[in-house]
Amino acid sequence: MKIFTIDEANELLTLVKPKLLAVQSNYALIANLREPARAAAGASEFGGGMQGGTNYVKTLYEIGKLTTEIHDLGVQLKDYTSGLIDFPSLREGRVVLLCWQLGEGDFIEWWHEVEGGFAGRQPL
Repeated sequence: MKIFTIDEANELLTLVKPKLLAVQSNYALIANLREPARAAAGASEFGGGMQGGTNYVKTLYEIGKLTTEIHDLGVQLKDYTSGLIDFPSLREGRVVLLCWQLGEGDFIEWWHEVEGGFAGRQPL
């Protein structure tokens, strides 16, 4: 597990934020592609297919790729739709999580205990 200082986490936000926006956008797209993908799956039983199925799979792949990139940076993605992420950090000798989500600005302002979750957020 990577441990971040607040400065390291804030610096990484500029790289992670566009990835979170892309994940969020792709999840919205998935909702619109579900029915065409089901139709494509049904048509495939008869040797056919539809463009909707391909787009659905491509979008799922893109989500997987982006989330892997985020995790490989050491960032914990907690909620895809809101863009909620955590950065493990040390506070008073114990591991805590620096907490940020899309729309909160350019700097991390919250932290919580590992077991505390979003509801246990406290200002830095």
